[in-house]
Amino acid sequence: MTTLPFKVSAALDRAEIARRWALANEPSPDDSRGPRLPLLLREFLWPVEPLRRAFSKPLDITPASRPKTVMLLPGFGAHPIRMRWMARKLEQAGHTTKRWGLGYNLGATAERFARVEKRLLSVFERAGEPIVLVGWSLGGVMARELAKKHPCKVAKVVTMGSPFSGSPRANNGWRAYQAIAGHRVDEPEIDTVPAQKPPVETVALWSPRDGIVHPRSACGRPGERDRAVALRCSHMGFVLTNEAVIAVLGELDG
Repeated sequence: MTTLPFKVSAALDRAEIARRWALANEPSPDDSRGPRLPLLLREFLWPVEPLRRAFSKPLDITPASRPKTVMLLPGFGAHPIRMRWMARKLEQAGHTTKRWGLGYNLGATAERFARVEKRLLSVFERAGEPIVLVGWSLGGVMARELAKKHPCKVAKVVTMGSPFSGSPRANNGWRAYQAIAGHRVDEPEIDTVPAQKPPVETVALWSPRDGIVHPRSACGRPGERDRAVALRCSHMGFVLTNEAVIAVLGELDG
């Protein structure tokens, strides 16, 4: 009798693993494709970026004319520590940065979205002013949804390589997403139309060198964002390069 719960639990675990494996191996129901293989392979060179910064001219940070409170939302599979260098540069300019408070971003599940929504409300209450949301990849998609639900509490949304436009499979990470999050990318647990623009100023940073998310998906179409700004970094470079920091600082002062 005492071993039955363990056996049932183990069976359920195996069933869930099998289900997620099947999700990861689903054929794509459309013709959407992620960036080309050479661009994807370049993403694995991201550890070089800190070295490149070390041997390049130091970034000249201009003090912000109007300091903002900024919440940073990491990309899928990423921990907030990946955005720590960017946070330091924003703070050097005089802005106040806040983590999203959830640790690793393992998918836009209903439970995770509810938690980050609670975090936004808490940051807003303490700051006493609308918050700027800066989201990397999936974090940007979630930032857009937060702004749709709470437009009075969000001053602006800046997405960085975020797949909000077109097919949700126009990237090289949708299979991993389905396996880890446990749901299909086109069947989210929250009621959403990703391409619908939030009712606040929304700027999309994108790059033709992105090896994870297709540039058209991250750039979006007119009406899906207010402006699109092209950078020349990799997908990982959105949180690691001087170019990306300069772009975000420009949007915070814009």
